[in-house]
Amino acid sequence: MRREILAVIFVAGMAWAQGADSTKAAESSSTTQSDKISAAQPVTAPPATGIAEPRDPKLTVIPAGSRIPLLLKQAISTKNARDGDSVYAQTAFPFVLNDRVLVPAGTYVQGKISHVERAGRMKGRAEILIHFTSLIYPSGYTVMLPASVENTPGAENHGVKDKEGTIQEDKNTGKKIEDAAKGGVYGTMGGATAGGLATGGLNGARVGAGVGAAAGIAWALLKRGPEVRLEVGTSIEMEIQRDISVDAHRI
Repeated sequence: MRREILAVIFVAGMAWAQGADSTKAAESSSTTQSDKISAAQPVTAPPATGIAEPRDPKLTVIPAGSRIPLLLKQAISTKNARDGDSVYAQTAFPFVLNDRVLVPAGTYVQGKISHVERAGRMKGRAEILIHFTSLIYPSGYTVMLPASVENTPGAENHGVKDKEGTIQEDKNTGKKIEDAAKGGVYGTMGGATAGGLATGGLNGARVGAGVGAAAGIAWALLKRGPEVRLEVGTSIEMEIQRDISVDAHRI
């Protein structure tokens, strides 16, 4: 009986050992096959998560260098203007690009005064620098912009002197010399006449002429040259300084 029990145990042990060997062989075969497949197929990077968004078809561009005519909505003078003062204007004519109106007539334009210099007493021309900062469409849609004054066709005796758009008085120097000369001549004549009448002699006329000339020149020195003054409704040409994107559906 004991021998039979031992024989059964021995047979069971042999069967378990063979099963374990079969399992190891299967795992080894699976690993080898997987390694072969991995070696045969190249490794690829995961797909990129960042996707470039397409350009918004609603947006259109006002290119740099575009010029738009404006009309001033308030008077500006170098006599009382200050740096930082607001400037208000309105487009005088539609700006059209590729058969599309990008800036309708009547669009408001806001800006500010960046620099003011009054006329000097013997030299130095009056000048003012204006920068435009925003377009305000009739719908309320607002576009920020950098723009400057390119030309002042509606301003008499004023011109733009540099690329920044500085508006300068044209005839300051000539007028100052003319004023000084007139003041000296008129003062000399008036002083000579007054001195001659007062003393009744040549010496009195000479003294009076000197006094009159000095007074005339002093008057010319104290008088400033002409200021830059832009009246309401003055025509100004605005130049866009860089490309500006606008939403065509909100114009």
